[in-house]
Amino acid sequence: MPQASKISVIITTYNRPDALTAVVEACFAQSDQNFEIIIADDGSGHNTRDCVAALQARAPMPLRHVWQEDLGFRAARVRNLGTLAADGDYILFLDGDCVPQRDFIARHRQLSQRGYLVSGSRILLSEALTARTLAEHIDLQRLGLGDKLRHRFSGGINKVLQLLLRWPDVARTSKRFTWRRIKSCNLGVWRSDLELVNGFDESFLGWGHEDSDLVVRLFNAGVMRKDGAFATEVFHLWHRENQRDQESSNRQVVLQRAADKTTQATRGLRPA
Repeated sequence: MPQASKISVIITTYNRPDALTAVVEACFAQSDQNFEIIIADDGSGHNTRDCVAALQARAPMPLRHVWQEDLGFRAARVRNLGTLAADGDYILFLDGDCVPQRDFIARHRQLSQRGYLVSGSRILLSEALTARTLAEHIDLQRLGLGDKLRHRFSGGINKVLQLLLRWPDVARTSKRFTWRRIKSCNLGVWRSDLELVNGFDESFLGWGHEDSDLVVRLFNAGVMRKDGAFATEVFHLWHRENQRDQESSNRQVVLQRAADKTTQATRGLRPA
């Protein structure tokens, strides 16, 4: 089964350089180093620019920075900008507060398969453990068995079994498709499939469901889902929830597109 030859990791960020540093440094330490990093910046200020410049100076793989003006939450557009700047045939979308484990790239590469997207999994960190991790520069990749169990029992992380077990690439697909619980904070998609559906839809403004919309349109175009649980877990650092004033209307658009079998983004990768 052919796997991705070159992977582009697109990391979205907005004014959180400490978390971004933790994420990118975890990328630097990957067991599989055959990938590039694109920082997709949704309008951050100079602190993030300085942070990225420092990371670029010691990056063991190509690292580029794309930026757009801060006009509110525009994750769909900045992910498209990252995709357009990428050279890889396979795109991994990762949020700038999601710290990957050391085999993150290797496992995503193993799971990559034509005709499928891979929905990754995440472990939520508490506010207290997140603060400690960033203040003390804790290397989450090096947590031992005892640390993982202790953090689980103390409420520092919300689950632990996924950190202790690894499933082989079997029984990960299903004929019954659902777009729920697929997050673009950890998502693997073939670039050709993104181009097929015109990428993320930039008409989605405000928080919510631009990732669900992409997945629905990919499914309508014939791309199925592969579950990346027990293989691709990332540590999701705590943050305050974004304002969700557009969530309801965005969700209705997704439901309508699922019913209408829509495949194309209204405003996406291709120029209007």
